[in-house]
Amino acid sequence: MTVKEIFETMDYGPAPESAIEALSWLVDQGDCFGQFIDGQFTAPGTSFDAINPATGDVLAHLTQATPEDVEAAVAAARKAQPKWEGLGGPGRAKYLYALARLLQKHARLFAVLETLDSGKPIREARDIDVPLAQRHFYYHAGLAQLIEVELPDQRALGVCGQIIPWNFPLLMLAWKVAPALAAGNTVVLKPAEQTSLTALLFADICRQAGLPRGVVNIVTGDGAVGEMIITHPGIDKIAFTGSTEVGRKIRAATAGSGKSLTLELGGKSPYIVFEDADLDSAVEGLVDAIWFNQGQVCCAGSRLLVQESVAAPFHVKLRARMDKLRVGNPLDKCTDIGALVSAEQLARVTGMVAANGTGTTHRAACDMPAAGCFYPPTLITGLTPSDPLMQEEIFGPVLVSTTFRTPAEAVQLANNSRYGLAATLWTENINTALDIAPKLATGVVWVNAANLFDAAAPFGGLRESGFGREGGREGLAAYTRPRAHAKPLAPVTAMPAGNGGPVDPIDRTPKLYIGGKQARPDGGSSQAIWSKAGALLGHAPIAGRKDVRNAVEAAQAAAGWAGTTGHLRAQILYYIAENLSARAEEFAHRIDAMTGKRHGAKEVDTAIQHLFTAAAWADKWDGRTASVPLRGMAVALKEPVGIIGAFCADEAPLLGLVTVLAPAIALGNRVVLTASEPFPLAATDFYQILDTSDVPAGVVNILTGPHADLAGPLAAHLGVDAVWSFSSTDLSAKIEHSAAGNLKRTWVNNAQAHDWHNPDLRPFLEQASEIKTVWLPYGA
Repeated sequence: MTVKEIFETMDYGPAPESAIEALSWLVDQGDCFGQFIDGQFTAPGTSFDAINPATGDVLAHLTQATPEDVEAAVAAARKAQPKWEGLGGPGRAKYLYALARLLQKHARLFAVLETLDSGKPIREARDIDVPLAQRHFYYHAGLAQLIEVELPDQRALGVCGQIIPWNFPLLMLAWKVAPALAAGNTVVLKPAEQTSLTALLFADICRQAGLPRGVVNIVTGDGAVGEMIITHPGIDKIAFTGSTEVGRKIRAATAGSGKSLTLELGGKSPYIVFEDADLDSAVEGLVDAIWFNQGQVCCAGSRLLVQESVAAPFHVKLRARMDKLRVGNPLDKCTDIGALVSAEQLARVTGMVAANGTGTTHRAACDMPAAGCFYPPTLITGLTPSDPLMQEEIFGPVLVSTTFRTPAEAVQLANNSRYGLAATLWTENINTALDIAPKLATGVVWVNAANLFDAAAPFGGLRESGFGREGGREGLAAYTRPRAHAKPLAPVTAMPAGNGGPVDPIDRTPKLYIGGKQARPDGGSSQAIWSKAGALLGHAPIAGRKDVRNAVEAAQAAAGWAGTTGHLRAQILYYIAENLSARAEEFAHRIDAMTGKRHGAKEVDTAIQHLFTAAAWADKWDGRTASVPLRGMAVALKEPVGIIGAFCADEAPLLGLVTVLAPAIALGNRVVLTASEPFPLAATDFYQILDTSDVPAGVVNILTGPHADLAGPLAAHLGVDAVWSFSSTDLSAKIEHSAAGNLKRTWVNNAQAHDWHNPDLRPFLEQASEIKTVWLPYGA
């Protein structure tokens, strides 16, 4: 078009970005890449093609990594790690700063190469992906500088295996590599086979920055390479971003290995529009929420919920805006929607939409390229919450919609998902926003905005959207471990059966404690508990699968506990401590009788102190406001995890139970506790304390019985949000494998001992809380 024609029609003229610099870089590399291991590229091997999805052109030939390549990469990372960590935080900060500067110096090259490789519009790569990648390295350079002050008792995990997806190749690399390096780890990273080129360019700038050899290693290839990384015994942590299906397999594959694991998985994020919203702004926000990166975003606002009173006019405005979206050449700076990443992804999106037989489908009336992996912006209205497209992640430019009448119904519909990654809500009423945001079961909430990200703000999900956070201090902490070395935990056994009579002539038969009441075990069985001298101390019930179910149902019925104030929860914990103190001598005698030792008094005293400490934290375990470059704020709230199932320590029958229980309920969680297997009577005595301390029914539930038998049912229960194990029976593999079903959080001891007399309860508080980041722009 001529300038005159543009002014007369007010149409956008083409504004193509030149690809010459990026193509020249590929030519300079020989258009053929090996692996990046120990600071240098290896010779190319068996190759596969990097393809431009917008044109079908082959950009370069990449090498499928072999087991020998992965072994070499892990060995290089292992060799480099001690010296890299030994540089100290300020020493590492200089390299991270250099990487950030080089990302700035080569910003245009990265943006164009990202667009060629992934099909996303150049505007998005240039204005969002590359600047955010730079921001992550700058931010983590600062965290590295401060780490020895901020996390003095923590050290690096070691070698991190990192597997990233194809939707944000460079940005996902930055999210993972920057905090790992800042904490003193070395990495073996596998980019997606569809989009490896910017990772290889990053390898090139690692050399330019003078990064020590072996600190960053990059291996390319398909999912088989990822499996090699996941199962390699020399890797200490796996960080994965990708599909829920693959994340579930990774959780199962790493079960019992002792590897640290963070998973950032799929989503079906709700986009909620209330009747008082600025509808025009909400439409523009929705364009960013679902058609950004062609909808290939894990937190895309792909599930539109509109209040019924404004649904008709909102859909009219939305369809009109859709019809004006520009689909085409991703290198054109006027393009709104580029190409899907591959022919396979195009076929998947096409197939899912074609299989839908309900609702009304509107495809944007925009010009479509004749070739390439393009799909038109699509809106499907009139769906019900149970329709497959309302529940399943499409990962394409397809928006599905339904309506609601009341705010309560909006929350119910929004939370009606197995995912829990992000949510967006639009309202002009600040009271509505602040009422709804905490009720949404997601890790991120955007108010009157969409797809806001920053290195200072934690990002991550709940439920089948994974666990762990990336960004902020929380993301850095996920790459560290305590400096103190744990000692192996030997199995603890009960006293052998004796010949003596009962110590108490009156039978006080203990029961399970479920829903605030004493309950007989469903199986009708019990185990005798003997003293060291052979006297019968009592019988403890043996719980089974049905008892686990009943306990979880009782905990679910006590959901209101999470809505109580920290002040109220603190008072109840103080009351428990007071009542335990009044019976301290009795509990100490019971512990000594069961264990055959003389540490009962000390154990009871520490348990009382832990109750007081948890009470003190109940109204002080605060969130924070992240310092993000926004006229607004991102508030990282700390919320309760939900229902926590825990296997208490065998060696500390009372203290192990109290130390788990107190921090968990202090923060608003409900618990299902399996007491010490060999010494359960301290727990069955303790529920008498709970009965007299105003603890609401269902907040604390106590089971007794063999830990190995109860681990599977409790860890697999879909109503449980997290499972902890401090049992001397190593249940780590069983719990982590069973938890893969709905990807609940786990905290297991891997047969390592815990110092139960340590007064610092913060590790328990951290495990008992979840971070929700709420973004609140200030407006114009």
